[in-house]
Amino acid sequence: MTHTSQRIAVAGSSGLIGGALCRSLRERGDDVIRLVRRPPEHPSQVQWDPSSRHLDPEVLDGVDAVVNLAGVSLGAQRWSPTFKAELIASRTDGTTALAAAIAATGRPIHLVNGSAVGYYGDRGEEVLTEESTAGSGFLVDLVHAWEGATEPARASGAPVARLRTGIVLAPEGDAIKTLLRLTKLGLGGPLGNGKHYWPWITLADHVRAIQHVLDQKLEGPVNLTGPEPARQRDIVAEMGRQLHRPTLLPAPTFALRLVVGEMAGDIVASQRALPKRLLDTGFSHEQATLTNAIRWLLATPG
Repeated sequence: MTHTSQRIAVAGSSGLIGGALCRSLRERGDDVIRLVRRPPEHPSQVQWDPSSRHLDPEVLDGVDAVVNLAGVSLGAQRWSPTFKAELIASRTDGTTALAAAIAATGRPIHLVNGSAVGYYGDRGEEVLTEESTAGSGFLVDLVHAWEGATEPARASGAPVARLRTGIVLAPEGDAIKTLLRLTKLGLGGPLGNGKHYWPWITLADHVRAIQHVLDQKLEGPVNLTGPEPARQRDIVAEMGRQLHRPTLLPAPTFALRLVVGEMAGDIVASQRALPKRLLDTGFSHEQATLTNAIRWLLATPG
């Protein structure tokens, strides 16, 4: 199928996913505008201050879609009350600015906004799709606020997609980097009891999935996960198998809590989330099995 190029503005373009997305969009012929906080270093960059909760609608002249991936990393530090407020503001401020700017243009610019499977909370063995209800806890509250900040765009008639991202398998990914290092040293193992589901997706498939959402002009929640969520103990076991390392050393939940604080509860939360919207609209994962996903991970330069 011939690709029709689009003019796409990307917020959060300096992050792991944003950087990979911008490169891939350009490679396929799209015109990419990067919204950056610092003074622009290239004509394709536009400076903005998301904390102001405002963006001049003129920035979106000729833009077909906006992808918003901006937000402070959940694992940047322990979750103090101040940092938790920063986590929420770093997502809602920029989203509010973008949604309001889209509404002000009077055009149906497609807003593809970051979100997370954290929306579902800790759900054990339950199979989760985009039709599943919300859970409870801090991450659930964060995602509610994040998704809610897109409302000005949706109310104006613009299509809005909410990307409920799972655990992104990438050598430099927040959730994977330390686990991969420990496994290479033979120190990997279950976190908590290891029975909780991690809805993984490779970075390559995540980028392709965002492009699919853009091309199909999908709206509403979209789970960006692989088709086979796996238990955490099985993920690290597959890492160990391919690295020829043992994965027997457990990290009990109480020990995790000593190291990372409140976030430990979310590390061992179980979300058996399936990418129903992606699959129903014809998306095909290139790394569809855990074996292939870990093989891709280990072969990708960090």
